[in-house]
Amino acid sequence: MWQDNEVRFDVSYTHMQLRLGEFTVDRLDLIEDTKGNAGDIGRLIVTNLRIIWHSSLLPRINLSIGYNTFITVNTKTIHSLQGKHVQALHILASFRHCRYEFLFTNQDLKSTRHYTSVIGVYRAYISSKIYREIKLRSGIINDKQLTLLPQEIVHSTLQDIWNLSLEQGNIGTFIITNIRLVWFADMNYQFNISIPYLIIENITIKNSKFGPTLVITSSESSGGYILGFQVNPSQKLHTIYKEILMLLKASEKSPIFGVDYTFEHQAPLQQLNVEQHSEIQDNQPEISNVFGYYFSESSNQRKPSFSIYLGLAAEEPRETSTLQSLWELVPQT
Repeated sequence: MWQDNEVRFDVSYTHMQLRLGEFTVDRLDLIEDTKGNAGDIGRLIVTNLRIIWHSSLLPRINLSIGYNTFITVNTKTIHSLQGKHVQALHILASFRHCRYEFLFTNQDLKSTRHYTSVIGVYRAYISSKIYREIKLRSGIINDKQLTLLPQEIVHSTLQDIWNLSLEQGNIGTFIITNIRLVWFADMNYQFNISIPYLIIENITIKNSKFGPTLVITSSESSGGYILGFQVNPSQKLHTIYKEILMLLKASEKSPIFGVDYTFEHQAPLQQLNVEQHSEIQDNQPEISNVFGYYFSESSNQRKPSFSIYLGLAAEEPRETSTLQSLWELVPQT
């Protein structure tokens, strides 16, 4: 899943559509991408996984910024093109070893929704990571009972299940819900693990030195964990395996990301409709480094060196850029 984990520029119409489990929390028109497209008014869509901005005139000019890339999000007072001081939504994000800065301003000067909605949803996203990440040794067990999450339903609770993550194994309780798999040790409730279906890459039954074992592999982005559980007898193991597969498929069709936020003064919007415009393509090459507009400069100044391409001394570009590609960012006249 890339929607909440990546920063993307000028994505296709298909990638602007909401994925399964993603929904629109707020939608605002008259929003300017002040950092990269100053003077271009567009629409800001706030979902439970990301924010999307696109130009009203040319929707192919757009941004998709996942909440998991955010470093900071706050407000910033800036001087607008109209000569007024306005409150902008200021986002600092990091993706693939690059830092990006985004500024969004609302042309409706009386509205604050362009930052209150985003900040509110982002806080809800951060507080609901247990729906989307593996948690080890967390406070999820209280008096031998699993503390249920909103929308969570327990399907099965199994005793005497061995966790084989350690060489000798530990016996405990295995809980299957509609959102995750949970195991905790009988002797120490703090020795536990919570595995959401959203990060399970594969689940199978393999033979080990302990006998037939339920093996769960998490996605590479979640750490690539390999977890083994021994269930006796073998018939019970296969029953559990089929039950988990069924719930895993149900989660894929209707994932629950756990981000619960409702805009105070407006009901949630369920549909994202981006008008498709047929555009006349010119023969000029596309700007290869459009994201260069959004680079967040660090305080470390790079050393200048003589450039044969420019015929003068200039700061060395970033590792991911060249002087030629940076020159392409300058509009052609």
